[in-house]
Amino acid sequence: MKHCVIIPTYNSGPVLEPTVRSVLEKGFSVFLVVDGSTDGSDRGAQRLLSEFSTLIFLRLETNQGKGSAVLHGFKAARLRGFTHAVVFDSDGQHEAGDILKMIGVSATKPEAMILGVPIFGAEAPWLRVQGRRLGNWWTNLETLWGGIEDSLFGFRIYPIERSMEMLESIRGGRRFDFETQLAVRLYWSGVPAVSFPSKVTYFEKTKGGVTHFNYLRDNALLIRTHLSLSLNALCILPRLIRLRRHNRAYQS
Repeated sequence: MKHCVIIPTYNSGPVLEPTVRSVLEKGFSVFLVVDGSTDGSDRGAQRLLSEFSTLIFLRLETNQGKGSAVLHGFKAARLRGFTHAVVFDSDGQHEAGDILKMIGVSATKPEAMILGVPIFGAEAPWLRVQGRRLGNWWTNLETLWGGIEDSLFGFRIYPIERSMEMLESIRGGRRFDFETQLAVRLYWSGVPAVSFPSKVTYFEKTKGGVTHFNYLRDNALLIRTHLSLSLNALCILPRLIRLRRHNRAYQS
């Protein structure tokens, strides 16, 4: 096994450089995928190239969505011999210190995807938390409560080869539906899901906090995604029952 970290970014503002630095300082190889950013935030991060030989800087000229950016990172990582990728958001919300712990879990379960489960603080937006609960309910329905505890957390480890094959086989999973689509479909294909609780911090705008989530547009996308996945789940119900038994035995 060989792990790397993929950080997709789009207009992440001043939090990008310290976020990337915090990961590089832990000694990991980092693929920073700039997804058509226009705010200049990538210039600060690019300066890190002179300090860290483990930083690989990739750029998409136009914004294509998080899923597309991560897929671009998967391809680049595979060419360099990496087998597993930690996907880590660029907004400073995740704990860089948890990466090594998550990799430790992955090393004992190389065939699995390791899915972060957010530990929310008091500052977490109420609407975001409640909306996530609804999304998690849908995901559990689509997998018969087989082990995906959180449908949207951006801190995860994926097996690169299987994940590339899955993303390239579907039309969706390129924007805010990325985490949901990939986790559910990998689970359906037999990739076990293992949970990893990790603290998440939400920053106020005055402290560099940034989000590109549009409540109308992106919730509509997630609703369409869940409706489609739910219908597909009905068609493979016998398989889901077997997968649920297998995944529960795997986690025990």
